[in-house]
Amino acid sequence: MNFRGIVPPLVTPMLPDGSLDLPSLDRLVDHLVDAGVDGLFVLGSSGQVAYLTDAERDQVVDRVVARAAGRLPVVSGALDLTASRVIAQARRAADLGVDGVVVTAPLYALNDTEEIRRHFERIGAAVSVPVLAYDVPVRVGSKLSPELMLTLAAQGAIAAVKDSSGDDVSFRRLVALNAEAGHPLDLLTGHEVMCDGMALLGADGAVPGLSNVDPAGYVRLWRAAQAGDWAGAAAEQARLERVFRIVQVPVGRSGDAGGIGAFKAALALLGVIDHAAMPDPLRGLGEPETEGIRRVLQGVGLR
Repeated sequence: MNFRGIVPPLVTPMLPDGSLDLPSLDRLVDHLVDAGVDGLFVLGSSGQVAYLTDAERDQVVDRVVARAAGRLPVVSGALDLTASRVIAQARRAADLGVDGVVVTAPLYALNDTEEIRRHFERIGAAVSVPVLAYDVPVRVGSKLSPELMLTLAAQGAIAAVKDSSGDDVSFRRLVALNAEAGHPLDLLTGHEVMCDGMALLGADGAVPGLSNVDPAGYVRLWRAAQAGDWAGAAAEQARLERVFRIVQVPVGRSGDAGGIGAFKAALALLGVIDHAAMPDPLRGLGEPETEGIRRVLQGVGLR
């Protein structure tokens, strides 16, 4: 299957006690589907997967697959330390009905390129759904090279790549090598504010966390790009850059608390989710920060 277009990485709504808020998750899925997105990605960085138990991960996957009800593809993060643990996560997600699993290089383990290649090969051979390689060196400590990803594609170990490396030169080389190989991989960018540029460069889609907040804007951007309306795409991207300024409102927060906290606060202000609650030990945003986010949203006409 194809993994293309706008694929939001869903936040995981929570109650003030840190438990899952499944009714809010239902509304978030409807918010995204109604906006016309092309797929859903659960249990990624925006979904705060690192803070969820295995049982909670399964609940999120089961609920989103049920709510999506076949209207569009659902992929799930299977993010864990090493291949054996990833395979267990991925098989559970596949059993719950996802259309693909998203996998990083090993976490915590110190592996070289050859070991990372075998990591993906083992996972690709062991699960029944397509594997999307998630290139996110800021979280795993290693960069997936374009050459490695094309090797894995030739072996059938991966079907797509979500590039959140921030290395645009490497992504451009990946696009070129992928084209030379006959386009075996769907290539998705994780950029929030460079989606128009990545589409022009040759990306097949985008997985921006901000699309939780303004999915319709990203859908308009992507449709304009696909139609060759680059001025329209750039104008929409410029507006979304103003929306993205919500992540600059929290100051002095950790990487996990600030950006995702801003997304959740915005979604709560928009009435999509009931609470902007965060998992322990992360602290939710305070009233002054929430008010600052409200002003950003009002400034772009979202509230």
